[in-house]
Amino acid sequence: MSKLLIVESPSKAKTINKYLGSDFNVLASYGHVRDLLPKSGAINTESFEMEYALIDRNKKYLDAIIAAAKKSDEIYLATDPDREGEAISWHIVEILKSKKISTEQKIIKRVIFEEITKDAIQQAITQPRDVSMSLVNAQQARRALDYLVGFNLSPLLWKKIRRGLSAGRVQSPALRLICEREAEIQKFESQEYWSIHLEALKKGTQFSSKLIQLNNKKVEQFTITSDKDQEQIVGDLLLKSSGKCRVGRVDKKKRTRNPAPPFTTSTLQQEAVRKLGFTTSRTMRIAQQLYEGISLAEGTVGLITYMRTDSFSLSNEALGQIRHYIKTTYDENYLPSNSIGYKTKSKNAQEAHEAIRPTDIQRVPAKIKQFLTPEQFKLYEIIWKRAIACQMTPAQFDAVSIDLEVGKGESIFRANGQTLRFPGFMALYIEGDDDKEDDTDDKKIPDLEIGEELSIKKIYGSQHFTEPPPRYSEASLVKTLEEYGIGRPSTYASIISTLQDREYVLLDKKRFTPTDVGIVVNKFLTEHFDKYVDYEFTANLESDLDAIAADSKEWVPILKNFWQDFNQQLSDKENIDRAAITQEDINESCPKCGQALFSRLGRRGKFIGCSGYPDCDYTRNVNEEDGANEPQVVFHDQETDKDVLLLKGPYGPYLQIGMPEEDSKTKPKRVSIPPNISISSINEDVAKQLMSLPLTLGDYPETGKPMVANIGRFGPYISHDGKFKSIPKADNIFDITFDRAVELVAELIEKNKPLRVIGSDINTSENIEVLKGRWGPYLQRGKAKAPLSQKYDYETISLEEAMQIIDAKLDREKTSKKKKKK
Repeated sequence: MSKLLIVESPSKAKTINKYLGSDFNVLASYGHVRDLLPKSGAINTESFEMEYALIDRNKKYLDAIIAAAKKSDEIYLATDPDREGEAISWHIVEILKSKKISTEQKIIKRVIFEEITKDAIQQAITQPRDVSMSLVNAQQARRALDYLVGFNLSPLLWKKIRRGLSAGRVQSPALRLICEREAEIQKFESQEYWSIHLEALKKGTQFSSKLIQLNNKKVEQFTITSDKDQEQIVGDLLLKSSGKCRVGRVDKKKRTRNPAPPFTTSTLQQEAVRKLGFTTSRTMRIAQQLYEGISLAEGTVGLITYMRTDSFSLSNEALGQIRHYIKTTYDENYLPSNSIGYKTKSKNAQEAHEAIRPTDIQRVPAKIKQFLTPEQFKLYEIIWKRAIACQMTPAQFDAVSIDLEVGKGESIFRANGQTLRFPGFMALYIEGDDDKEDDTDDKKIPDLEIGEELSIKKIYGSQHFTEPPPRYSEASLVKTLEEYGIGRPSTYASIISTLQDREYVLLDKKRFTPTDVGIVVNKFLTEHFDKYVDYEFTANLESDLDAIAADSKEWVPILKNFWQDFNQQLSDKENIDRAAITQEDINESCPKCGQALFSRLGRRGKFIGCSGYPDCDYTRNVNEEDGANEPQVVFHDQETDKDVLLLKGPYGPYLQIGMPEEDSKTKPKRVSIPPNISISSINEDVAKQLMSLPLTLGDYPETGKPMVANIGRFGPYISHDGKFKSIPKADNIFDITFDRAVELVAELIEKNKPLRVIGSDINTSENIEVLKGRWGPYLQRGKAKAPLSQKYDYETISLEEAMQIIDAKLDREKTSKKKKKK
């Protein structure tokens, strides 16, 4: 009896194939096999029927699945254990039905496994189920909502702002978060304040304390706001103290710190950003590799459980493994009497899967390090450590708080400190933090008794300024999205990538700043489609999708309710004045004609222009300094003994080593500054990094030819064998590893792979190929290219016909050139 098992990725197929033996044929769908037609009207907004089309790039893999399905008696759908995976399985079944493959006479079942290990796979095969239509409907509803927003709101953005923009059901509230934070920062006015400190001595041990009470009044943040005030206060305190202070209060407590839960998708992304410096996209890519299988000495095996989850739960088997490891590696004080359970606090958590954990705790990171890339090792190590640490005892501290009195006790200084008494889980793992403010960790204070007199080493003031709220990092943005219930574990990385790809935000010094375009798009959406970028509305839609998945709500009524209001809003906003969105009066007169000047949004961002345009063509940059073309010296390069200069050209800012020399044919080295690096952040370190380009990342294994990363006028790219591919904005060009370079080049080769090699031209001996272009298939012979009209089928066109088409194209070009010369 022949059996077919279908998964999503080829690496997963390769791993599973080794576990199932010769009875099974394991094939990959390479992700989704069908999607909504990429055109208006793919969803009938009366019945909400959806029109799907096969995805071209996966056609050959789907053909292989169809061919294998015809010969198989049993078909197991083993796509990923989430809504997307469920939908892919359903689409495959629907395609098999459309190909007249009798699904009634075959056993077609859905199988689920959270980890790719031999036991998990074999157990899943024995526990099949039917495709869950409630999960499929939840995915279809999500896809429909995203389509209805994107395909209907984006054209309005093109019309009212500029072409190429997009709005998304989930990305737009995320953009709003970033823009609102930026508005807070811009409105923020820093205030000066001072704190007063006393450094005391006991038998050579010095410690610091802070003034909390002055002349019997509590000291607030803005009690002392000037240098003059603090000087007077310090002088008075020194005078009253006569160099001595008394211990007025001693408060000793035992404090514990509990371990963090095991990783969910969002917490793994946050920790990888904080601790490892990864992006969210990079984190998910590496996690996928660890999940799908790594070749170890024992064979290929998945190292972690499924990485798209919002659950903190661990299986009993995993808990048993973890507790055994703690018991045999540490002493009994590190092992709690019972396993520790965790409850998620995030809104709309599904908790359908396990937390992210190692598939086998005995695979200690150090033991398998040789089989992993450096970044795979780093990510696996924090997953492994966190899974064990979450089941260890709390850390224990001795905390102490003391008050020191000056004068007659009317002024009090307070010191807080703690010392680690027992590390507990901290012996293995400590969670990262975005904006740490606690300064009491391991601050030691000597043993003191009430009434004890101490010597004062000094009393001094410390100046501070209030700071605006920090811009979002990738970690804090993911955390906030999860807290608001916006998006799902599988979408956080793509939300961030989309905002960067659309150039709505820049990641500068690991913090998000909205661009001019992002600010204008957000203004348009919040003023005219406020309901659809409302955090609560977006979260409630997520709750509706969860209810559909749980089979407690029907999906079509939810879509109808959404579309009815949204469509009316679109109609109401059709006649918005474009100028009201894209320009703003700056209360200045044009120096050329005297009319009002406006801030306007252009192709390269905001600029100042005259309201009298086109009669008056006066323009200037928003920031005149940014517009200056005078070279700025960044640093002096010792190797060339020349200055590295920052200049501006027609395609944006760039760095250059020295100025062109007279009578020299050699041009100075230049490198473009990518859009995600702000001009203000260009210092010696950043400039040196940019000037190190191009970077050779190694040879592509299949061709032996180099893979090179560089930055051009259109941004960062990778080149191989004369062909080029843009590096996605979610990737940092300086963090591209060899493995990531191989992935990008593989995509490049696949994209440029001919649809068909027709044959060798009998006159030139060059191959004639059919390639896929932006406007459809075209013919190529060497450097000559010719479009293929619709009357020809690229799969059946003859060599002779192809030669005639290319030659005719070349003849037309020659004739055209002769006419131009005349």
